[in-house]
Amino acid sequence: MGIWIIIIVFGIISFAVSSRLKSKFKKYSQVPLRKDLSGAEVAQLMLADHGIHDVKVTAVQGRLTDHYNPMNKTVNLSEEVYHGRNAAAAAVASHECGHAVQHATAYSMLEFRSAMVPLQNASAKILNVIMMVMLFGGMFLFSAFPYELVLLTIIGAYGVMTLFSFVTLPVEFDASKRALAWVQGRNIVDSGEYDMAKDALKWAAMTYVVAAIGSLVTLLYYISLFLGNRD
Repeated sequence: MGIWIIIIVFGIISFAVSSRLKSKFKKYSQVPLRKDLSGAEVAQLMLADHGIHDVKVTAVQGRLTDHYNPMNKTVNLSEEVYHGRNAAAAAVASHECGHAVQHATAYSMLEFRSAMVPLQNASAKILNVIMMVMLFGGMFLFSAFPYELVLLTIIGAYGVMTLFSFVTLPVEFDASKRALAWVQGRNIVDSGEYDMAKDALKWAAMTYVVAAIGSLVTLLYYISLFLGNRD
């Protein structure tokens, strides 16, 4: 029951934060940018100002699907951000370019996070398999493998995912810091638009904070089960 309580509680918190982010984005998307620049133009300008000429700005489908891909050096903006000429679009576009700047300057936490991606993906797959087996055939799992071994495997996988979640936080906060400093210094936004951009990025960051705390609480739960079983 304990793990289901954790999942439900953090599921509700995550939904609330995500809903708040969408509400903020919708609100600030209705405020035309004084400079009348689209998200794509903001991104291209920020990249050029930082001497980055090998990163392509592209449009992708979906809402809030914006991301930077270091593998092929692309800033991928959702269509409403790519074409949007508002404070929200400027905030998101500059934030994703913040990751491109991190990549170009070999920001240590981004490099650490990128190095962890294969391990994080493997851990997620292991957890998915274990959870599926536990859900549909828990007795088989614990008859085939010792209970402590299963718990240790879960703890190891969640340990990797928790570390990945917390490493992500400084990467995201730093990208927002770079973005806000640039849009303000370059006069892309006025004072009111700056406050909107800062608020939008704050709520975007909160989604990562909730995910990290949720992962940590889940890890501690399984550690407590393991220690309790040993006692």
